[in-house]
Amino acid sequence: MADTLTQTQKALLTLRQRVLSGAISGGTRLYEVALAEELAISRTPIRAALSRLAEEGLLERGRGGGFVVRSFALADVVDTIDLRGVLEGTAARYAAERGISLEQLERSRATLREIDRVLATQDIDMEAYSTLNTAFHLQLALMSQSATLQRELARITALPFASPSAFLEDHDRREALQRTLAVAQAQHIAILDAIAGREAGRAEALAREHARAARRNVEFLLSDEGVQREGVPSLALVRD
Repeated sequence: MADTLTQTQKALLTLRQRVLSGAISGGTRLYEVALAEELAISRTPIRAALSRLAEEGLLERGRGGGFVVRSFALADVVDTIDLRGVLEGTAARYAAERGISLEQLERSRATLREIDRVLATQDIDMEAYSTLNTAFHLQLALMSQSATLQRELARITALPFASPSAFLEDHDRREALQRTLAVAQAQHIAILDAIAGREAGRAEALAREHARAARRNVEFLLSDEGVQREGVPSLALVRD
C-alpha cells in the first residue's frame, strides 16, 4: 500500500510538472500503458495520478476513455482570475463582518512583515515571495470562517494560472515586476487593515482589485507588446 502511494505521488509530480511546463501540450492524449512503461511504474498508480490531475482541472476525460491534456483560451484565464477575485472579495467581507481573532491578525501581519523583508532586497527571492504571498491568501480564506468558501477557493486556485502567485516567473521585466509587487503588498496591508477595522465593503473592494492585477499581467504577457509566453510556465496551457 505504501509503495503504491509512493508510486502514485511520483507519477503525479512528474506528470503535473510536464503538463505545467508545456512539455506535454494541450490536446495530447495520455495512455496509461505508455506512461507506465516510460516511468517504470505500474498502471494502477498512473491511473490514480491521471484521475487526480483531472480533478485539478489539468486533464479531461477523452471520448472513448482515457485522458486528454486541457488547454485554456485567454477568456477562460480571465474569467477564472475574476472569479478568484469575487471569492477572495467575499472572504474579506466575511472576515470584516464576522471579525477575526487577535491571533489571526498577528499571524497575517507577521506574514506581511516577512514579505516586506523579501521586497527590501535588491534581488528579490521570488520563491520566498511566492510562498509568503500564497500563505497570506490562505490566511485570508481562513479568516472568512466559511468552509464552503475555503473549499471553492482551493478548487479554483489549484489551476496554475489562477493561483495568487501565478505569472511571477517573468524575470525579463525585473523593474516592472518589483513595482507590481510593491503595489500588491500595499494592497495586502490595506485589505488586512480594512478587515481589522470591520470595514466590510472596503475590504471586499480591495480584495477584488488585488486579483485584477493578475488579470492585467497575463493580458500583457500575451499581448503583442509583451510576447513573453516563453519562460512563463503558467502560460503553457493558454492558447490565443
